[in-house]
Amino acid sequence: MLIIPAIDLKDGACVRLRQGLMDDATVFSDDPVAMAAKWVQAGCRRLHLVDLNGAFEGQPVNGEVVTAIARRYPELPIQIGGGIRSLETIEHYVRAGVSYVIIGTKAVKQPEFVGEACRAFPGKVIVGLDAKDGFVATDGWAEVSSVQATDLARRFEADGVSAIVYTDIAKDGMMQGCNVEATVALANASRIPVIASGGIHNIGDIQKLLDTDNPGIIGAITGRAIYEGTLDVAEAQALCDLKYKDE
Repeated sequence: MLIIPAIDLKDGACVRLRQGLMDDATVFSDDPVAMAAKWVQAGCRRLHLVDLNGAFEGQPVNGEVVTAIARRYPELPIQIGGGIRSLETIEHYVRAGVSYVIIGTKAVKQPEFVGEACRAFPGKVIVGLDAKDGFVATDGWAEVSSVQATDLARRFEADGVSAIVYTDIAKDGMMQGCNVEATVALANASRIPVIASGGIHNIGDIQKLLDTDNPGIIGAITGRAIYEGTLDVAEAQALCDLKYKDE
């Protein structure tokens, strides 16, 4: 299982939101490239970037920062979400060196777009499912749909999606632990690997994910915890490596 540091971009700065609220943002750095360097030096093997402005505006806003990070670390897998709603945007990011693009809102509103993207960019597409009480939310979490996350995951099985990033909105940024039960349910609902996101506070939360012994959970995204120092990236990754080494 990978520990994946999150760099959320708002107005060119690295921030963290609480429960996805743009007006409840904490700025951690005005130099996202330097922040990426910090997590690379800590030994991370993948980065999770989010264009928060893009998520609300429906098109990339912080693309230059994303490109700068990708070019600084060409060997590091980077996944980017926020405002990705066209094949042109995906092509832009792929050309910039990004390994995976995360389709969120468009995956819910136009599920057929996911298949198109997977065919155009095989192996590059991740679906982001952000849920509240099991129902998928869209448009920067401003709208909650009537679609169950598990049902949507099953729909994408045949498309060739690389992974699903699953975020429980109620947990995100609150550092109260991720929703392990819902994450396991999603991993069991389809054959698509799941990356857990939202609410991770400390090493105990990583252990809870590992204790599920669910091979479908391949990563955990962490944000506020690593910025506020309640979780150490290197320690958490070492714990994951030890778990799978023992097996």
